[in-house]
Amino acid sequence: MAIRQPIVVVMGHVDHGKTSVLDRIRKTSVSKREAGGITQHIGASEVPAEVISSICGEALKRMNVELKIPGLLFIDTPGHEAFTNLRRRGGSMADIAVLVIDIMQGFQPQTLEALSILKEYKTPFIVAMNKIDLVNGWKDSGEQSCLAAIDKQRPDVQVRLDEMLYKLIGRLYELGFSAERYDRVTDHTKQISIVPMSAKTGEGVMELLMLLAGLSQRYLEKRLQIEVSGNGRGNILEVKEERGLGTTIDVILDNGTLNKNDVIVFATENGAASTKIRALLKPKPLDEMRDPREKFNNVEQVTAACGVKVYAPGLEGALPGSSIIEVKGEEEEAKAKAALNAEVKEVLVQKSAAGVILKADTLGSVEALTKMLEGEGIMVKRAGIGPINKKDVGEAEAVRQENAFVGVVLAFNVKSLDGIRDDAASLGVPIISSNIIYSLIDEYKKWKAEEERREKEEAHKKLVMPAKLKVLPGCMFHASKPCIVGVEVLVGTLRTRAGLLGEKGERIGEVRDIQNEGKSLPEATAGMQVAIAIEGASFEKDLDFNDVLLTLVPKEHIAEWREKYPTILSEQEMALLSEIEERRRGG
Repeated sequence: MAIRQPIVVVMGHVDHGKTSVLDRIRKTSVSKREAGGITQHIGASEVPAEVISSICGEALKRMNVELKIPGLLFIDTPGHEAFTNLRRRGGSMADIAVLVIDIMQGFQPQTLEALSILKEYKTPFIVAMNKIDLVNGWKDSGEQSCLAAIDKQRPDVQVRLDEMLYKLIGRLYELGFSAERYDRVTDHTKQISIVPMSAKTGEGVMELLMLLAGLSQRYLEKRLQIEVSGNGRGNILEVKEERGLGTTIDVILDNGTLNKNDVIVFATENGAASTKIRALLKPKPLDEMRDPREKFNNVEQVTAACGVKVYAPGLEGALPGSSIIEVKGEEEEAKAKAALNAEVKEVLVQKSAAGVILKADTLGSVEALTKMLEGEGIMVKRAGIGPINKKDVGEAEAVRQENAFVGVVLAFNVKSLDGIRDDAASLGVPIISSNIIYSLIDEYKKWKAEEERREKEEAHKKLVMPAKLKVLPGCMFHASKPCIVGVEVLVGTLRTRAGLLGEKGERIGEVRDIQNEGKSLPEATAGMQVAIAIEGASFEKDLDFNDVLLTLVPKEHIAEWREKYPTILSEQEMALLSEIEERRRGG
């Protein structure tokens, strides 16, 4: 048995400083290089015990903590709500968490979501109360300790900081958590520690690392014990081409051990596959697997928990976001393949309903995007991983024939194969792309709104709108030439120049004018009471008080409403088309 390094998951709302906190620890600038400043995939960074000791030496002595863990493995999770599933995976494998909260913004939607995930998985956590440097009057102290930094502030600034701290504590209490500033905590098993800090200036980093190491070691010792010889198991973060090697996979190993020459099973879109490990490459300490500044260390063996790059033949089709499993023998291999096939099928299932075609770079992105789209009422017909291809465009074009508003390809962080965008343009299939997930959804919604506006405008210009109206009692202003009566529009939209059907289905005239309080209107919608002038009708002969009149919608217009513009009219208006047909037959 051995003690592995704790897995620390970093969570919080978008832009609250999750990656910046790690950047301060790593002394890197990963967040500045990422699209939109937001982490798009789970990343991993190792902070070895000697680094923790060098930063927190005096504080660890005061806590009477002797480091036994080999270090800390940080998983930096996305902050946007769309990444619920990715964060749930992070939460489920995490030993302890850091919840980053912007002191100026307080609790936001993803802060609350993170708390619910941590509660669901019973994951202990520390609150990093970030951006204390933005507190009015704060002066950079040059200290790594938040307590030393606070002592150097003016009394009014200290009071202001305490007020903000207790506002946060009160909100946590409302959500069922007892919390206190870390140095005022009396029972770490019952109270959440809050560390005031600034990722920008580095104040509070020392206490954050000290608490993560000390609390993990003190309360999670049994959890951190592993059977070194156990089968390795982990999650694929990314599939990458490495110069001089070929295709590799970046993996978070969360269980057991992997050795060079071990057989691993991994998922592809065409079913689970297996291969033999040729090389294990570990990133340098304090570096980032997704963007290392230096070369990797070539090792013979890795043990959980760690981030590792795996090189092996046949990894080209491996699915980022899925699991890898080390196997020994044919029976274990068969079981592992069955498990992975089930995992992938659940996410990449093809649906029969009309919906968008979704392409993304990882299984986790597909999973998160599908959930977010369907939460917005946008169905996904098929989801896949990798670049946009001819099949994607063809399927979107077929969907477009059924429903133009979902006959699109949504592409998250992937490119198109050569010539595909030209093919899509010739077929009228939009390809909407983004490398920021919420922007992709927003761009689609903007496109759809514009298409609906354009289509509605087009339909209104050339087609007669269905409308049902009732002649108001006592509201006859002119008997004929033209007949002027007061009406209430019950359903639909009444426009000038629309023909009208009487109660027996006969044509009784045409709307020449619509007026409300003496002003002419181009149209009147459901619920409005207006005066209308009907050319060709005579009161009592063609209509009377309380008569219900319908607009005369030509047969060809009814067919076009149903076939080409079914989404523009409401359910009531679509039903009214049938009523108009029925009345015309009766006349």
